[in-house]
Amino acid sequence: MKIRHPRARVPVTIGTMESSTTSGGRTRREATRQKLYEAAVTLIAEQGFSATTVDEIAERAGVAKGTVYYNFASKSVLFEELLRHGVGLLTASLRDAAERADREGRGKVDALDAMIRAGLVFIERYPSFTQLYVAELWRTNRAWQSTLMVVRQEAVAVVEGVLRDGVANGEFSDEIDVQLTAAALVGMVLVAALDWQAFQPERSLDDVHAALSRLLQGRVSGHR
Repeated sequence: MKIRHPRARVPVTIGTMESSTTSGGRTRREATRQKLYEAAVTLIAEQGFSATTVDEIAERAGVAKGTVYYNFASKSVLFEELLRHGVGLLTASLRDAAERADREGRGKVDALDAMIRAGLVFIERYPSFTQLYVAELWRTNRAWQSTLMVVRQEAVAVVEGVLRDGVANGEFSDEIDVQLTAAALVGMVLVAALDWQAFQPERSLDDVHAALSRLLQGRVSGHR
């Protein structure tokens, strides 16, 4: 089952949301869970969590209803694991971008800039998941709220690490509030990307990245 990209209308599947370490040897159960993730994120994006039934998820995934319960104890557990899975992939993409900049001998501003681009690439590829994730961040009555806070902090912590290193080596001012700045950068990418896709779809990823990069250069690095 495909998720239609809202900008270029290119079909994108949640089944590709996996790390490179598993791409060559996924088990049958992992493949089934990927199909269920894809079905769930598509349906919930279309009609909401409460309105989506396990029967619909199973039908969309092309599996028996019992297969859903074999892999996940309930619809809530499925959605919780979907959030954990997706945010984990976002976190990995941010970490990979920062580590690649470090290996290339670039500074911490460049590392942050690379992470911004990595975030935009991820969000462009998985818009339905990102919409769900952002929506769930502001809800307080969900069973998975504590899990969501944990995985959110894991993503923000990657940015915090780069900021702390930049402060330590003198690239950033020691007056920077590392925790708040990291959260602001992650939030900026999420909100700007969703706004881009919903209201400015004619803009390219490079164009959006350039705009956020200028903002980063002017505010975090102190350049004008």
